[in-house]
Amino acid sequence: MATPPHLASQLAVNVLDAHSLLAAFGVLGVGVVLFAETGLLIGFFLPGDSLLFTAGLLCTGSADRGLHLSLGPLLVAAAVGALAGSQCGFLIGRKAGGALLARTRSAKLREGARRAEELLERYGHAKAIVLARFVPVVRTVLNPMAGALGVPARTFTVWQTIGGLVWSLGLTLAGYALGSTIPSIDTYLLPMIALIVVVSLLPLVAELLRSRRAAKEVRG
Repeated sequence: MATPPHLASQLAVNVLDAHSLLAAFGVLGVGVVLFAETGLLIGFFLPGDSLLFTAGLLCTGSADRGLHLSLGPLLVAAAVGALAGSQCGFLIGRKAGGALLARTRSAKLREGARRAEELLERYGHAKAIVLARFVPVVRTVLNPMAGALGVPARTFTVWQTIGGLVWSLGLTLAGYALGSTIPSIDTYLLPMIALIVVVSLLPLVAELLRSRRAAKEVRG
């Protein structure tokens, strides 16, 4: 029995490629991927940053790739997926404690958990929760770590909402803005995605430098 074309395209999707995910699942896929990346430890490898930027770009129609998305539904899906996923990860951490992270065999997840715990200890709950959104893997594991370490639910919810909206809507609108103003930007899609990932790390780098300067002043 022949497989329907649309089903075949979904079965052949490359989960590491943003355009492949968007071609197979559209706007709904954005919400599902962000939920999995921020709420489920198994989603740590998913391309959240590049997915948001590429999706925003595809809303402009400037990318000649046979795919066009609607900006309004995309923004809603991105925000809901990012916020619901983060809250789910926090609740999992509350219920399961650190057991899930302790049993993982992934070196990448263990490193992410270590960095997440360092963020929480060094910068406090509010800054750590917001900054973690911009660091791949860390944004996956910080949510259950926050739950396991007893971060107050209200504090977590407020700051994950702020960070989640800035991250999800900011990257989406960045893709949309660049696609609307720069002709044939899809020609430079891969370098642009790399740039977006680097830029997304700047808040964390700036905070690290500020903390080091403050520490030197205290010692001096």
